[in-house]
This record gives sequence, C-alpha cells and structure tokens, in this order.
Amino acid sequence: MKLFSGSSNIELSKKVAQKLGLTLSKAEIVRFDNSEVRVRIEEDVKNEICVVIQSTSNPTDTRLMELFFFCDALKRQEARKVIGVIPWFGYARQDIQHREGECVSANVVIRFLESIGFNKIYTVDLHNEATEGAFSIPFKHIFAAPLLAHQVKKYFVKKKITTLTPENIAILAPDQGAIELSRNFGEAFFGTTSFPLSVVEKKRNQDVLNKVKSFGLYGDVKGKHVIIVDDMIVSGSTLISAVDFLLSEYDVKGVYAAITHHDFAHGAEEKLESSNFIRIFTTDTIALFPQQRFKKLEETSIAPLLADELRYLT
Repeated sequence: MKLFSGSSNIELSKKVAQKLGLTLSKAEIVRFDNSEVRVRIEEDVKNEICVVIQSTSNPTDTRLMELFFFCDALKRQEARKVIGVIPWFGYARQDIQHREGECVSANVVIRFLESIGFNKIYTVDLHNEATEGAFSIPFKHIFAAPLLAHQVKKYFVKKKITTLTPENIAILAPDQGAIELSRNFGEAFFGTTSFPLSVVEKKRNQDVLNKVKSFGLYGDVKGKHVIIVDDMIVSGSTLISAVDFLLSEYDVKGVYAAITHHDFAHGAEEKLESSNFIRIFTTDTIALFPQQRFKKLEETSIAPLLADELRYLT
C-alpha cells in the first residue's frame, strides 16, 4: 500500500503512516499565482493500492480540486486502486435542497469523486448518515464518538468526577440531527444502551445565515454535568447560547462539548475560550492554525481509527 497526503492535514497523515509502519509516499503539489494547483506523483505506483488522505476543509474548493488531481495522477500511473480518506467531508451540510432553487452540493461532490475514479471513500462522522446512500462506489463511515467518549471519561476521572452514571451525567443532542451521534457517544461513555438522551428542539432560518431558533429542551439535565455532542462547530454561537441557557435555567453542575470537527470561523476561538464551557473535546480531522488553539480545547487524534481501517486493505 502507498499512502499519500494532500496539503490540508499533513500532521494527521504522518500520524497514520506511523501507526501503519509506513512513510508517506512522495508527491509534488504546486500552487501557482493564479490559484491553480498541479499534482505530480513521484513514486512508482503501478498495480499498487494507493490511499490519499485529504480533509476538504477551508478553503474547501481548493482542497477538493487537489484531491481530484491526486486521483487522476494516480490513475494515469496505473495504480490498481485509489482510496480516498476524507476525515472532514466539505459540503456535507448541503445535503438536501433547503430552499427552492438551491443546488445539492454534497451530491455534486460525490459525483465528482466517483467520476474521477476513486474506488472507495472513507470519512469520519458525516453530517447526515443518509448521505451514504448517494454513493454508488464503496463507502465507509468511521465513527469518532467512542474515541471522544473515552477522552471525556479520562478527563472526568482526572478531575475526580467519579460518578459516571446517567444520574450524574447527561448527554445532550443540540438538535434532532445529532441524536444518533449523541446516542453512539453515550453508549461508549456509559457502556450501555440504557440511558436517557436529552435533546434541544430547534429550527434553522434558511433565509438568514447562522440564524437558529430553539423551541425547548427535552430530558432531565437539572443538577447534572452536561455533555453536548455534535459533529461540528463553526462559529460556536449556538453552542455558547445553549451553555448559558443550561446554566441559568437548569442549574447544571457544568457544561462540556464533544465535537468531532472544529471547522472554526474567524474569531470562534476567542468566543469559545471566554464562554462558560468547562472543556471542549474535539479531534484532529481538521488541521488547526496555532492561533486557533485555546486553553479549553482538548484535541485527540483519529489516526488510530484511520490506521485500523486501512491496515487490512487488499
């Protein structure tokens, strides 16, 4: 197997390679002044299984074109199979037509991946699992929730929060779309399927960017440590409002977040650091700039998950 890395998250690719006992295969990525990109494979890949790791994070369009060019270059060099590992799948939220006249961007990206010649795609905590059905090539959805649950439990034990039961800990889905992810997290955290899940009902205003209206909270969170579980965080505004609401209305002991993807908007790190969150747990599906890191953020690597999936490729 040959393992290649796009430019979006080289550190994650290196960690995966280390777990597999490999070195990253050589490729040249050139960016021109007019924003075009060129990819050149610098190793013999004939009849090899080739894996390309590339999160399609900001700038999403640039990352996608680079990924497409990697696949084309590998196919032209007669690679036997080309596998795409996309830890953060850009455009995943644009998976349905929210308003008349809109494109379904996720579907367009999928058609590109298939047409360019990928044999299989892996991704982590896809925004909507139903998107899997749009693929006509093999697709594997990797769940990071158990990994995050393990990290949160370690933190709680370290802080001497030892009663890790549903009577003391509440798992909260911030909307209906996060219910399944939250339940996966809760099963790993409590070690059982028998636990109550709290849910916030909210509706997004599709005509106003980032405008969300909450209708109510369903479940028992009063006097508990609350863990909000979601697939992604961008500006953080909605989650920060939820924290303040929980503290003022439900007298909770503390609020934490377990979020797979940190696709931070400008200024999100300052808002989150000054928020009433005690700790925000996340993964390295998206590479952070040094200035995006802050004290309340605890990042764990998904490299072991990816390596476990890739080591048996044939």
